[in-house]
Amino acid sequence: MPTTIQTFAEKKRRGEKLAVITAYDALTAAMVHAAGIDAILVGDSAAMVFAGYESTLPITMDEMLYHTRCVVRGAKGAFVIGDMPFMSYQAGHDDAVSNAGRFLKEGGANAVKIEGDDPALVARLVHAGIPVMGHLGLTPQSVNAFGGFRAQGKTEASAAAILKSAIALDQAGCFSIVLECVPSPLAAEISRSIGAATIGIGAGPDCDGQVSVINDVLGLSTGYLPRHAKRYASFYDDGLSAVRSHIDEIRSHAFPAPEHEVGAHAPQRSKPASESSPAS
Repeated sequence: MPTTIQTFAEKKRRGEKLAVITAYDALTAAMVHAAGIDAILVGDSAAMVFAGYESTLPITMDEMLYHTRCVVRGAKGAFVIGDMPFMSYQAGHDDAVSNAGRFLKEGGANAVKIEGDDPALVARLVHAGIPVMGHLGLTPQSVNAFGGFRAQGKTEASAAAILKSAIALDQAGCFSIVLECVPSPLAAEISRSIGAATIGIGAGPDCDGQVSVINDVLGLSTGYLPRHAKRYASFYDDGLSAVRSHIDEIRSHAFPAPEHEVGAHAPQRSKPASESSPAS
């Protein structure tokens, strides 16, 4: 059965874990959809893992819509969540509703994700028919306000504030809330306290599901791997080795071999006009 927003509620009620993963292009989206993922998040993390920026802040609405369309085309029938980029919803609710609507109308997404504590905006989006996934804890678009990519909810006051925000977002109509880099006991308490499905990333095992960045899962990233991430393959290393072998075979004249040649006849030489038959 295809995933809908009801799937999140039903799996939470049955105690079945939800699996969510990011994707930014058609091929990767097709792969994770074929693997049986519950939902695909077209994350603004594309700014970092796809475009090479140092944070998620530079990516634009038009770029996010492009990635969303690619994912929707690649994973036909998947439940796709478009991540609203920095300043696409913070400047005012009218702009936010318009931009969120573009993810559904132009991008083909089924829902949007917004960071932070704005239950009034969530309620307005839901009233407009736009399903909303919330995002609390380490919200990467607030990296400058946090002073870096830092875990949140580690003090009693901070934990209480995140719990209060989660309850407010739940009451406003979020079908799901991402909890990023918060202590496991806090994530567990939030999961018990709200009806919306909690999706953890660096928030322990007691969330209703988990979301991972596809580049981390496949080993497409180089260098630093976040503590909460796990590599299941080594696509970058394997790809690097494959390309080096390809280069070596070109330089050693091993590629292309006869089996890689196009089997066509040599072109026929045209006769000069002087060799043509005389007109009768």
